[in-house]
Amino acid sequence: MKRFFVFLGVVLAAIGSAASAQEVDSMVPMQKSSWGDAKTEEVIDYVPEISLDTRAGYNQYFTDGSGRFGGDGLYLDINGYISPHFSYSLNHRLASTYYEDNSGFNGTNWMTLTYETDDFAFTVGKDALLVGSFEYDAYDLDTYYDMNSMFYNMLDCWQWGVSASWYPADGQSVIFQFANSPFAWEDDYFAYNAAWRGEWDFYESYWTVNMWQFEPNRYVKALNLGNRFYIGGLTLDLEYMTRSADMKTLFKDDFTFLAAPSYEFGDSFRVFAKFGWERVAEELPYELAYEDYVGSDYLFYGAGVEFFPLKEDKDVRMHAAWSSNNFGDNYLNVGVTWKFDLTGAARYLFGKLGK
Repeated sequence: MKRFFVFLGVVLAAIGSAASAQEVDSMVPMQKSSWGDAKTEEVIDYVPEISLDTRAGYNQYFTDGSGRFGGDGLYLDINGYISPHFSYSLNHRLASTYYEDNSGFNGTNWMTLTYETDDFAFTVGKDALLVGSFEYDAYDLDTYYDMNSMFYNMLDCWQWGVSASWYPADGQSVIFQFANSPFAWEDDYFAYNAAWRGEWDFYESYWTVNMWQFEPNRYVKALNLGNRFYIGGLTLDLEYMTRSADMKTLFKDDFTFLAAPSYEFGDSFRVFAKFGWERVAEELPYELAYEDYVGSDYLFYGAGVEFFPLKEDKDVRMHAAWSSNNFGDNYLNVGVTWKFDLTGAARYLFGKLGK
């Protein structure tokens, strides 16, 4: 714990020093020549955005009547620019309830360096596998584990690799990813993923096709169709995912379907629900469900509310979420999620000291 506070102090001092040193020139305009005249397009702040994210609360297990206070984790999140085209992103678990090993890079969710232009991007490092699901794509602290699919809870998405993105039109991206396989720790086992993401005013798509190697020359094939609809304050996710080691059983033995509606009342209040139907085949060379659920239809569902008490931002979120399934599990979680903006705190602190 002493090391953590030393680290926190160093981070605050570094941010404050950078912010003070770059008070004039950290906001650098990106320029393009237009008939010999410089044309300002956007402004980039080279001071990194750094935060500590955490969630804690109380879990009540109605099945056996037990309950306990606890935290879900403490995450360090860093995002910034090196140049107008190079950016970096890091998310590291300083502590976590749901991950057994947080040592070394095992505790790093993602650590990426990206080169991006108007038409394409190239990313290297540790990143999430491209899986066409908004449930699966959600940040750890923005999802409620007991309300999620077995696929979400079991597949290790954080893998080292590279990806290339192409932007054929506004709001459209086609992405190819080559990474380590989530089903093997040995060398020469890889994952091949291709994604299409699209954004419109009323609809957002996230579709992928995947091949994940689990034996020499053998792959899990997957199709993942994530769809998100916007109707006023209503958001509706409809997703279908299927996977199989044998193409003959694709769409039959191993799949996930879920529907997740939510409604926002202004900027301060949100209600949400989820219903899912999942089947995990018995004869699989990989593990994507707890043993009790294998070979059965798994139905999971739940509902909850979120409240954002701050008017200026959403750095504090209070929640109550109930979840259950057809195997008799029944949970209630009440808690708070907090984002400690280290960059903002350092700017404020050193701004006060400089007066």
